[in-house]
Amino acid sequence: MALNKSKIAIVGAGLVGSTTAFSLITQGVCDEILMIDINEDRACGEVMDLNHCIEYLNRNTKVVTGSYDQCRDVDIVVITAGPPPKPGQSRLDTLELSAKITKSIVEPIMASGFNGYFVIVSNPVDIIAHYVYKISGLPKNHIIGSGTSVDSARLKNFIGNLIKVDPRSVQAYSMGEHGDSQMVPWSHVTVGGKSFNEILEDNKELTGQVDLDKLVIETTRAGWEVYDRKGTTYYAIAAATVAIIKAVIYNENKIIPVSTLLEGEYGESDVFCGVPAILNRDGVKDVVEIHMTEDELTKFKKSTNIIREYIKKLN
Repeated sequence: MALNKSKIAIVGAGLVGSTTAFSLITQGVCDEILMIDINEDRACGEVMDLNHCIEYLNRNTKVVTGSYDQCRDVDIVVITAGPPPKPGQSRLDTLELSAKITKSIVEPIMASGFNGYFVIVSNPVDIIAHYVYKISGLPKNHIIGSGTSVDSARLKNFIGNLIKVDPRSVQAYSMGEHGDSQMVPWSHVTVGGKSFNEILEDNKELTGQVDLDKLVIETTRAGWEVYDRKGTTYYAIAAATVAIIKAVIYNENKIIPVSTLLEGEYGESDVFCGVPAILNRDGVKDVVEIHMTEDELTKFKKSTNIIREYIKKLN
């Protein structure tokens, strides 16, 4: 009897890629990890360091350096490779170079016979996920961008700190672009089943006057606040990426706000953006279409329009 083994390839052995690999092995998510990087010495060094962890972990995950032609039997390819934004740039400003790098990765991987799932982390993630969908030829459910998964985690952290509850007790999504135009459908934010707006109204002595627009800006800027202090972000996005991988590998049917192709949902088509989606062994099983207010839907459409304009520029 043949036993199925789970195998993940990570393209990009920088801080995001290596931290994702570390999170995978500490959580014992898969049987094998391939680390692929144009800098082979860097990839080799990361593999050595990761293997030296195994003695003190619960599972002996095999971690090796690899190449694109070894991706035929890989379940999930995670793409983290890409240019970091220079001072004064936004994620969108890195698009041209990021697209060139992505093409040089995806084409040889597809030539290997790969038929698994791509999890895209490289920025600007919504446009790059759309690009991978176009050049790979894989079904839409096989392309999953990290989207607003980490933004939603930051939002929940801010809300939890504000009202002094565990962020995991907060139900909230940031949606749209993983970037400056993202929005929050406040009408659907709850804590313990209670509307966040009602909580603010009932607890003014605790929360004071809360500016929801400012809270969205703080969520949007959170990554840049980390970037300005330590040069990049990697722990949060690695944790979000591993959560996406686990949902697929373990067939969890878990709802995570990821970047996926919309085909009529929210009145949008042919655009990848961050929306809550059900993830399982089929990849993106379904998009959760929440009913937003007219104002929220206007903000969402403004965000998707920005993504669409950059998709056009890339084409």
